[in-house]
Amino acid sequence: MSDSVLRELLDKQAIRDVLSRYCRGLDRMDKEMANAVWHPGGTAFYDGIFEGTGHGFIDWVWQAHAGMERHSHQITNVLIEVDDDRATSESYVTVVLWTLPDEDGQQQELVGRGRYLDRWERRDGVWAIEHRIHLLDMSSAFPLQRADVSAGASRGTTDLSFEYIAKA
Repeated sequence: MSDSVLRELLDKQAIRDVLSRYCRGLDRMDKEMANAVWHPGGTAFYDGIFEGTGHGFIDWVWQAHAGMERHSHQITNVLIEVDDDRATSESYVTVVLWTLPDEDGQQQELVGRGRYLDRWERRDGVWAIEHRIHLLDMSSAFPLQRADVSAGASRGTTDLSFEYIAKA
C-alpha cells in the first residue's frame, strides 16, 4: 500500500471519528465534545431551523435537547473525499427524540432522517468542520409507546460508556 493511500485512509477514519464524537457529544450532553467538531468560526446551516456558527448551533440545540427526555443520533452511509488538508463528506443522519410529557402526560417520539454535507479542514493535524449543511429528507412524529431502556444509559457522564471509552 502506498503512503498516499494509507494517508487517505487514516484521514477518512479521523473524519469518521469526529462524526461519531459529534453524536456522542449530543447524546451524552457533553458540550465540549460536541463543540470540538467545528473549527472556531465554522458555520452551520440546518435548513429551516438554524443558520450561524457551529458553536452557535450547539448552543441552540443544547436548549432544544434539554427540553427532551431522551435523544439518539446515528450517522451512516458516510462518503468522504479527501484533498490534502481539505475534505468534503455526505453522511446520512437519523435523530430520534422523546419529548417530555405534556399536561396530559402524553409524549411523542420525533424522528428526523436527513444528511450532513460537511466541508472539512485539517489544522495543526486536527480535522474539524468548516461548514455544514443539514438537509432534512423526511420526518415523522408518533405517540410514544415506551419500552425498555437500559439502566446504564443516560444523557450525562453517568452513562456506562464513560467507563469504557476515554473522553476525546
